[in-house]
Amino acid sequence: MARAEHPMQALSAFLPDGSFEQVVAYIQHYRVHLTITKKRKSVLGDYRHPVMGKNHRITVNGDLNKYEFLLTLLHELAHLLTFEQYRNRVEAHGAEWKACYSNLLIQFVEKGIFPDDIKAALHRCIMNPAATANGETDLLLVLRKYNTRQNGLIPVADIPAGRLFQTENGRVFMKGLLRRKRFECVEVKSGLRYSFSAVTEVRLLDILPT
Repeated sequence: MARAEHPMQALSAFLPDGSFEQVVAYIQHYRVHLTITKKRKSVLGDYRHPVMGKNHRITVNGDLNKYEFLLTLLHELAHLLTFEQYRNRVEAHGAEWKACYSNLLIQFVEKGIFPDDIKAALHRCIMNPAATANGETDLLLVLRKYNTRQNGLIPVADIPAGRLFQTENGRVFMKGLLRRKRFECVEVKSGLRYSFSAVTEVRLLDILPT
């Protein structure tokens, strides 16, 4: 099955200590149908407002570390709160959503849930939240430090310039310089240039694979 429904108590395993009760209070108050999914490459979470008598619906990827899971859930809860107040009269990630998300972040930061490095990164984004996770590169780089590393994968940002790395699909690149917010890298086989997000997880290579 691609998805698994979780009762509220099981949700605590996905959340940092000290956040469960407040999260559940929001979910129960707004009658949220929460689904924890397998990894999705395109999104970390999703919100759907009620239609035809159905409840608010939120999905969050279950492979995220606890801090990233909570922040993704808060991102989607901010969409819910914005819909409750404004319905469809405002932009999805406009000033109203940013205000809701910032208020949620402040609530949870004040609870002392986050480590100091995440808290510092959050203070910077509270002032002007990005519409997508990829827009919060500095925050994501801090959050991903708390991942359980599998198969030696590390963010492109941690690869030294001029070194080789391999992507999930087996292609090999040499890391180049940072161009604005993305790294320009050259595919070894084709010589073509590609840009990579700093948070893309890859495998550092010492030699070309045979």
